[in-house]
Amino acid sequence: MVCPGTNVWGSLVVQKEMREEPGAPMILTVVEDLIFLSKIEETAKALSVAIGPSGIADAVARLRAGTARGLLIDLNHRSGRAVELIEQLKSDPATANITVVGFLSHVQADLADSARAAGCDMVLARSAFVKQLPQLLVKLDGATSAPAATTS
Repeated sequence: MVCPGTNVWGSLVVQKEMREEPGAPMILTVVEDLIFLSKIEETAKALSVAIGPSGIADAVARLRAGTARGLLIDLNHRSGRAVELIEQLKSDPATANITVVGFLSHVQADLADSARAAGCDMVLARSAFVKQLPQLLVKLDGATSAPAATTS
């Protein structure tokens, strides 16, 4: 039998808990790829940065609620509406200042250009996104303005 707070060998397990408080500022994620979502969640947890997964359909409402500090979005979202979501956010005065970081396959130059034209503040290749994720999360968690646009 394993006692709560211990592992199967009886060693005490110390785990930093992330508690999402209602109304607490967070970084919203619109990511369907479970591997990428898991990387984001684990990195955020290690840094004590609150994140909140969202679907494309409810992202605008959640961002309008005013508690999001930023948005991480997979530009390859299977809905095909990632760029449309960015356009919608950036054209709405209530959400225009929210920092949007999009990531995609490095060979998708046309999609990257479309995302930038829609107002995406930072567009990164997946590999660069993973490499920069800890810094991005820390920056977005304390963000008061958009990071400089980056091309990768």
